[in-house]
Amino acid sequence: MLKVGNKAPSISLLNQYGKKVALKDFAKKRVLIYFYPKADTPGCTQQSCLLRDIRKDIGKTAIVGISPDTSAKQLKFDEKYDLGFTLLADTDHVVAKAYKVWQKKSMYGREYMGIVRSAFLIGANGKIEKVWYKISPKDTPSNLLKALEE
Repeated sequence: MLKVGNKAPSISLLNQYGKKVALKDFAKKRVLIYFYPKADTPGCTQQSCLLRDIRKDIGKTAIVGISPDTSAKQLKFDEKYDLGFTLLADTDHVVAKAYKVWQKKSMYGREYMGIVRSAFLIGANGKIEKVWYKISPKDTPSNLLKALEE
């Protein structure tokens, strides 16, 4: 698992508009990276909309959502809920694996690989400031606000 103080693993994925986005594109800014299992599902929608609703309260901190969905699905999700921040398509799970959020899960006795909902606050220096593995959708924005006040 990643820890506070670790250098954040690099990111280079397509956003909802099909444009390549890298973590270094946010240089000199803090970035909340949050991983969610699937766009436009109840928990993921709640989490993303709650983050959208606090954008004005987080200053220059960028919000970046990552899921295994395609860029086209991310775009529909963004437009449907007017999210207004970067959503990245990690269809091959490369970044999810680097952040240790692509894990074995179990539901109804069936095991499968999937995203463990998690969030990371990355400092302007590229180091991880906060780590929240297995975070609930409703706790993501409040944890971010609390971390930015510290």
